[in-house]
Amino acid sequence: MDRSEGGEKADRVLYVTDAGQSQHFDMVFAAAKMAGLVPESVSLEHVPFGLVQGEDGKKFATRSGDTVKLKDLLDEAVRIAGEDIKSRMENPDEELSDALADVAKTVGIGAVKYADLSMNRESNYKFSYGRMLSLNGNTAPYMLYAYARICGIVRKATDQVDTENVVWPNARDIIISHDSEKQLIRNLVKLPDILSEVESDLYPNRLCDYLFETSQKFNQFYENCSVNNAETPELKASRLSLCTVSAATIKLLMNLLGIPVVEKL
Repeated sequence: MDRSEGGEKADRVLYVTDAGQSQHFDMVFAAAKMAGLVPESVSLEHVPFGLVQGEDGKKFATRSGDTVKLKDLLDEAVRIAGEDIKSRMENPDEELSDALADVAKTVGIGAVKYADLSMNRESNYKFSYGRMLSLNGNTAPYMLYAYARICGIVRKATDQVDTENVVWPNARDIIISHDSEKQLIRNLVKLPDILSEVESDLYPNRLCDYLFETSQKFNQFYENCSVNNAETPELKASRLSLCTVSAATIKLLMNLLGIPVVEKL
């Protein structure tokens, strides 16, 4: 079908359903090719995913056995994230401001998305608010805090403590003075290969694994290499550049996963 008739002339068509339909799609694709309905140049691909299970290992459902609504899952995740933010306020009984309510929404919904995408899509996994909202490990809150932390480092090093949005410094020549800088750089330059691999194989969990590795490499770099107290202005500018690239990498990949970042948490 031509574009003028509603067709898109796609050369790759993806069907994303549960793994139980794999045989069905194998037969549909074979029949379509044999009938000449699909050109040889067009790739038809089934992208299977596993089941979401409750913590008891059974199919995820309400206590009455009904299907759990996505809206209810997201609302509960946002509520838990909001309660966590309140617990760290001077007056936990106060209502969240609009800004903090937006943060809770970002963290809560992002946690559910990230938990789903960080698993091998063909594997079953157990749904757990505790794990997905944890600040430790390969989770959305961990990555959001990692990004906000880098924003804080840059704010402090460039006298932007009171600014609403970070103004990222211009790129400077990179000076390697410690092995942790070299390891961070080696990790950052893998980004194009990671994106190409995910586009080809359709396993978004590899983006999450790379994100987690990037945040860990950055933490090792920051533990060993002071930004604000660097020995020379040139070294400080170099380390600020590494902060900028690390933050940009985290933001890009989180956005690809459908999760916005926040500069303060």
